[in-house]
Parts: sequence; structure tokens; C-alpha cells
Amino acid sequence: MNYLCLVMFYNKKYALYTLGCKLNFAEGSAISRVLSTHGYQSVDFSEVADFYIINTCSVTDNADKKCRSLVRNILRKAPESKVIIMGCYAQLKPEEIAQIPGVSMVLGANEKFNIHLHLQQLESNTETLVLSGQIKDVNFYAPSFSFGERTRSFLKIQDGCDYFCSFCTIPLARGRSRSTSIENTLAIAQEVAKTGVNEVVLTGVNIGDFGKTEDGRKRTKENFYALIQELDKIHDIKRWRISSIEPNLLTEEVIDFVTNSNHFMPHFHIPLQSGSDKILRLMRRKYDTDLYRNRIDKIKVLMPHCCIGVDVIVGFPGETEQDFLDTYQFLNNLEISYLHVFTYSEREDTKALEILEVVPIAERRRRNEMLRILSEKKRRAFYEVNIGNVFSVLFEAENDEGYMYGFTSNYIKVRIRYDEALINTIQEVKLEKVQGSGVMEVSMIQDAITSKYVPI
Repeated sequence: MNYLCLVMFYNKKYALYTLGCKLNFAEGSAISRVLSTHGYQSVDFSEVADFYIINTCSVTDNADKKCRSLVRNILRKAPESKVIIMGCYAQLKPEEIAQIPGVSMVLGANEKFNIHLHLQQLESNTETLVLSGQIKDVNFYAPSFSFGERTRSFLKIQDGCDYFCSFCTIPLARGRSRSTSIENTLAIAQEVAKTGVNEVVLTGVNIGDFGKTEDGRKRTKENFYALIQELDKIHDIKRWRISSIEPNLLTEEVIDFVTNSNHFMPHFHIPLQSGSDKILRLMRRKYDTDLYRNRIDKIKVLMPHCCIGVDVIVGFPGETEQDFLDTYQFLNNLEISYLHVFTYSEREDTKALEILEVVPIAERRRRNEMLRILSEKKRRAFYEVNIGNVFSVLFEAENDEGYMYGFTSNYIKVRIRYDEALINTIQEVKLEKVQGSGVMEVSMIQDAITSKYVPI
């Protein structure tokens, strides 16, 4: 951008709102840095801005509804402002979004990282601009990481997916699986280390599939296991976490590595989706319940204190009451720590729509509630079995009515009285008592910052 253009946009304000997953937050933060570099000023979404940017998700119907609600709120607050919609929803349904009153521009997957160029077109354009191509033409990889939260960063290591599960639109919204090289990923990780965060979460669409080029070819000798071995050598980052990883890609060597690593935390989030092999086949998943159980058993043998989260979908077409009970019993018998429960919602252009046995909405909600209760029981049991143990905790910045929070290495949420000196520090604590809100009361073991805490 030349000097004249830089001056022209220097006082323009933008507000960014991100919906959805950790990957979206990593990309939203990267896009925000691009805009700031080109002279735009970031303001909070609650303030009046020249441009409002909504980075969308489209995993559930609620994400679509949230997007529409945000646009309505902007129109009431700042009717003269420009509204830009980008992200997965924008790629999947650009023309539908363009019909939402107040939307000025729609950017698809191939255009969102050039938003600083597209904003200039809005200055003299009164019609809604739709810039969204075919997903098959998306053949680039945009490195991203989140920055702004003082203690943690989400580092994008992979994008897209080649799996085409029958319930999922993500391959249609993000394209084929791809990533950059290990060398480039390490360079980006070094940038993250310079921000001063103490924990980095590896994120992507299907991170276990790391190692494919931008055109979908397999890189020689590059895979997820090789990547985490190299990341573990960056000692300026004290903690690494692996976000959601497919059970068939969570190899035994990865589990062994995390067991022996000082930097990768004993915490896995492993999607299951169903505990019925019949439903897993209908979903076009790439594993069965035996493989899943074996992964959990191996983790717990090597790391009994490890936290394991699970994704599960209820009400998928064809799921009978017995299929659901099989799922419930399967989960109940596993040594897992918590559930993320999703109620199935119909998505256009997915194979699941061809399955005629539809589960009524009321029944989907009933099954969701049953698993949410099970999740609460699992989380509490996991917390209680760890009472009396000592773990390291990374403390966060929020002051919540005199308390501050943090997560142990094995992802137990704890709280203590707020002390600004502890923000973004890693301290040892003893787990004392489970609170009803899913938080542990703790006592401090040691503190390198201040002498107010003494050994117990």
C-alpha cells in the first residue's frame, strides 16, 4: 500500500468478532494483525467502528443464527458502518448471506486473508460485494496464531480435511487437508514464543493429518509425530497442548511421546461421535469402538492422571434408542474426563441427509441432556480422584470478583484469590476441594514471584 492509501485508511476503525473454533480465533487474530499493519485501528466490538468484521463458523445452525443476530445489533448501533462476513458460513452460503440486510461484503475462503485490499472497494460501493470462489480452487495455506490473551496462544498447524464425514460441511468450507512444512511451522512457533505466552495450543481442522502440501500431496518424512518432536525443543514455550485429534491419527508413538515430554501436557481431546459401530459407519468415521477404547486404555496405563475430553453427537439419523444406550454405556465405562455433547442438526450437501430414519428434535434434546449429566459426573469424578495431588498451574489474567483462575497441566480448572503478580506464571499447587461450579480450590506449594505463599 502506498503512502497516500496508508494515510487514507489510518483513522479507519474496525471491530472483529470471531465465532466457532480455536482455528477461527487463530485466523481472526492473524487477519487483525494484517489490518493493523495496513493502518486500520482495532476497537472493541461494542464500540462504533467503520468496519465490522464477523468471522463465522457453520458447524451448527446456532452459528448461522448468531451471525444474523450480530448483524442486526450492528445496524441498530452503527447503521452507517460497513459489515463484512467471512469464514466457513461465508464460503458455504455466500449468496444467502448477501441477502441479510446490512451486509456490505462477503469474503470466501480464498479472499479473507486479503481483506485489507477488499475494504478499499467498500468506500465507493453501495451494493453488497460477494467475493467467494469454488472451494476446490483454494490451494494455499495461511499460517496463523492468536495473540492478545496474555497467557495462551492458539497456533494453526493445519487446515482443511479429506475425510468427508457424512454429517460435516467443513471440507466444503475449508477445502482439502494441507499444511506448511515443519521448518516453517517452527519459525512461526518462534514468533509465538516472542509474545511471552507460556502455553500454546496446536489447532487446525484435522491436526493429526499434518504433513500435506498445499495441493494435497504427502510431504516426505513429515507428519504430526515428527512435528511435535521438533516443537518440544522450543524451550521458551513452557507448555504445549494438542487440541482435538482423530483417534485413528492419535498413534501409539504420539501417546508415548507425550508421556515422556516435559512440555506437552497430559491432556487429549479425542472425538468419538458415537459409541455404536453401526452409527460410526453411517457417519463414515475411520475407526470403530475397539480402536477408540484401545487408545483410551493406553493413555490411562501410561498417564493415569491424564485428562481426556470426548466429542459426541446425539440424534444422528438412524440412531435408535438402543444405539444411543450403547453410546451411553460405552462412555460410562471409559476412563474419560468430560464430554462435549452436540445435538445433530441437518446440514445442506451432506450425505447424512440421505438417511431416512430421522430422530425427532425432542428426542435429540433428551439424549443430549442425558449425556450432559454424564459429563458432569465424569468431570467431578476426575477432579475428585486428583484431590491431594500436586500439579503445576498456569494462572490467567481475569479478576472475577476477587478470584483468579488457571488450569493444571492435566486441565483441571482451579481458583485462588486474585494476585496480579501471578498472571502468566506457572506455580505448583495442591488440589484441595471440588467446588460445585467445576472448579478446584487449591493451596500454593511454592511461588517464585512473591514470598507471601509458604510451603504447606
